[in-house]
Amino acid sequence: MTDMNPSFFGRLSIAFGAFFGILGNSNFAGRVQRLRETQHAPEAPDMHVPTPAAAPVSTPAPSPLTEANPVAALQLLGLLQRDARFIDFVEEDIANYGDADIGAAARLVHDGCRAVLREHFTIKPVRSEAEGSRITLPDGFDASAVRLTGNVVGKPPFNGSISHRGWKVEQTRLPKLAQTHDASIVAPAEVEL
Repeated sequence: MTDMNPSFFGRLSIAFGAFFGILGNSNFAGRVQRLRETQHAPEAPDMHVPTPAAAPVSTPAPSPLTEANPVAALQLLGLLQRDARFIDFVEEDIANYGDADIGAAARLVHDGCRAVLREHFTIKPVRSEAEGSRITLPDGFDASAVRLTGNVVGKPPFNGSISHRGWKVEQTRLPKLAQTHDASIVAPAEVEL
């Protein structure tokens, strides 16, 4: 049975796995999005019984879905492995390690991941206001950039507090790949002679 209250490092592993799953699989991304939309709904006694939804918010019709090209996600995963040993960390069974050992390893992985993100992406907050700030979202706000949570009823304008500023990538600087490059090899095997 799955642990319904995973530890910090269990959640870290789940988060990174979900991140790359979302980048590489549009069906998985849709399922995660539906799960996130229902995360603030009250839990039903039976997980298979749908919960009644609040009044829908008017949003533009979705555009047709396209298949994501996994090469960029695989390339990013390779960079995270190369500079942060990310896959090694996530794939390691950490049950027998102490918190201090895990914390030291997590610090190295964090530093490497941060360096990769800063080298290859320009990432900025979606909203410039501080978390906790009260804002008003007018009619026609960008629903792809702002997700409403809590008791969402009625029509805009909506008044609320920023619980997360969000992130957007303004620039991507991934290395160019040769045509013969196999992106699925995110870390080559190493043979010491």
